[in-house]
Amino acid sequence: MRCRLLYLVGQLRPGGLERQLYWLLVGMNRQRYRPAVVVWNFCETDSYVPQIQALGIPLHALPNTASGPMKLRALCRLVQQLAPEVVHSYSFYTNFAAWWATRGTQAIAIGAVRSDFTWAKKTTGLWLGRLSARWPRSQIFNSFVAAKDARCTVSPFVPKHLFVVRNGLDVQYCPMVPVATTGQVRILGVGSLLAVKRWDRLLVAALALKRRGCDFVVQIAGDGPLRRVLEQQTQDLGLATCVTFLGHRDDILQLLSKVTFLVHTSDSEGCPNVVMEAMACGRAVVATDVGDIPDLVEDGKTGFVVPRENQALLVTRMATLVADRDLCRRMGEAGRVKAEWEFGLDRLVSETLAVYKAAGWRSELCQNVGQ
Repeated sequence: MRCRLLYLVGQLRPGGLERQLYWLLVGMNRQRYRPAVVVWNFCETDSYVPQIQALGIPLHALPNTASGPMKLRALCRLVQQLAPEVVHSYSFYTNFAAWWATRGTQAIAIGAVRSDFTWAKKTTGLWLGRLSARWPRSQIFNSFVAAKDARCTVSPFVPKHLFVVRNGLDVQYCPMVPVATTGQVRILGVGSLLAVKRWDRLLVAALALKRRGCDFVVQIAGDGPLRRVLEQQTQDLGLATCVTFLGHRDDILQLLSKVTFLVHTSDSEGCPNVVMEAMACGRAVVATDVGDIPDLVEDGKTGFVVPRENQALLVTRMATLVADRDLCRRMGEAGRVKAEWEFGLDRLVSETLAVYKAAGWRSELCQNVGQ
């Protein structure tokens, strides 16, 4: 059976955009829309491979040993074979490939920007970054800040039609466990161990808390190329007894349910999943003012938003939560209420399908988005 919606994704390893693709597919009426997924860099052991297969969704892999142009030709053949109505690139660097593969077909191409627009172009490469920023002409941003950045960019390498669909999640999957009122304070950081995540800020803040005599432990869940560097920095700062690197974890929601609060210290974001997940799990959040975080986290109500270069305020806000479990509980409860109202899958699916329609999809079925 041919698909109606074809999703092109760079990989299915643990990551924010991969998780959002999974949630979109979970929330979608799959029998009606017949989605399929094609992976640019496929690995059978990647985390989301079995999860997407368990949904009964066809999964296609482009040849791993092929060059970029060869993969592009294979994608074009697949689009011809499946004849989808929409080809939606879910990774920024596959945007141009999605557009190219739909040329000469009836399919509508949709691109994605799932982080800071300028950062995405820069890290994707000089030419591929530019091409993926311009084509497809319709692109979905997960952040209002990133979309504003693109609209203000004076360049031919920007999409013509910009839409914003913020991330979503199934709040019912997020355990609401009360914050522990006794014992050591547990602080969690989640994300890839990359320079842009600025884990050094969290380590320096942990040192300041230790010098204040606070009783706490920091857990960092995630992996990446900076792990050895960060572990060495932890040793050098004398933090080995209070900072633990957990590596990659598939049980982030369970981790969140056991900690006191979340800290997110990134330099660049779109609409970070983990911030939304922490709020849905009833946990206060301390986060830098990047991407849409200032709209997700209500400063003083569901957590604290800190200017990214204000290290002293980051320490102060963390110290406040370390010292006040009741404040952590109240902020967490307020975050859960906001998550239930704003972060659900129905919104994610309906807004995504509405973009397809605005971009020219003339499906008589696109008004019915539920299961």
